[in-house]
Amino acid sequence: MNNIFKGLLLIALVFTGTNGFSQTGKIDKLIKQLHNPTHKHIMVAAHRGDWRNAPENSLQAYQNAIDMGVDIIEVDLGMTKDSVIIIMHDGGIDRTTDGRGSPANYTLAEIKKFHLRNGLGILTTHTIPTLKEVMLLAKNKVLVNLDKSYPYYQQAYKVLQETNTLKQAIFKSDAKYEDLKAKYPTLFDKITYMPVVNIDNAEAQKTINSYQQNLKPVAFELIFGRDTSGILSKNTINAKGSKIWINSLWASLNGGHYDDMAVEQHNTRDSWDWLIAHGANILQTDRPKEMIRYLKERKLRD
Repeated sequence: MNNIFKGLLLIALVFTGTNGFSQTGKIDKLIKQLHNPTHKHIMVAAHRGDWRNAPENSLQAYQNAIDMGVDIIEVDLGMTKDSVIIIMHDGGIDRTTDGRGSPANYTLAEIKKFHLRNGLGILTTHTIPTLKEVMLLAKNKVLVNLDKSYPYYQQAYKVLQETNTLKQAIFKSDAKYEDLKAKYPTLFDKITYMPVVNIDNAEAQKTINSYQQNLKPVAFELIFGRDTSGILSKNTINAKGSKIWINSLWASLNGGHYDDMAVEQHNTRDSWDWLIAHGANILQTDRPKEMIRYLKERKLRD
């Protein structure tokens, strides 16, 4: 093998990975699946990353989830005193770091001095990541669900443009269509958007209809404490061009058909099976490893 051939082979491996499948090809496939409401592949979203094995919302938690093969990672947005978007679920940093107070009390340089706690509350060497750091980590690898992002759409949009990751991001909120359009009149039709709808609410179908008529969202995130809604039984959402996202995290979000029932009670029939049978083609989970294995066994995942 001459040196020129070795060089070309090395370049090919860098751009395609050792399995011969390009990173760009991978993200293109995920984007295509996201925008196909009837695709048989059930997409898996990792809630706050792999928080059981790394601090929640840390770069390591997201890397772990990517390594598992999830399709989507969920990030929670906050903002520093100097207007930098960071990843932080709570309104304060007290629970998850050795710091105190709101992220808005600190500049990025100051907030980077704090360290994240793991699930046992023990301090680690991990620090609070920025949205930019997460998007660079996720670039061409995985989709990103921008939770708690409604106040920061403009700033987040700028980060996504800078990192060339706009198509990978899913913006979301529980706002009605009219409110979304009024708040972000020049932005709402440039982003991939998913309304969050509590279908226990009497106005739920009206909210869904308004979005379907005016925006055609990529998906609807459905939340329900009761599992008797006609919205689930009729499932006109897929037929009208959107996926159905359901959170399998804990019982109050899914009418009692939740992760721990599947994993700890070994009852997938009344948990993950039930959610899929009622239209879910994106599942956000706290058990990504187990869910991926389950979906492969059911041949609902490559």
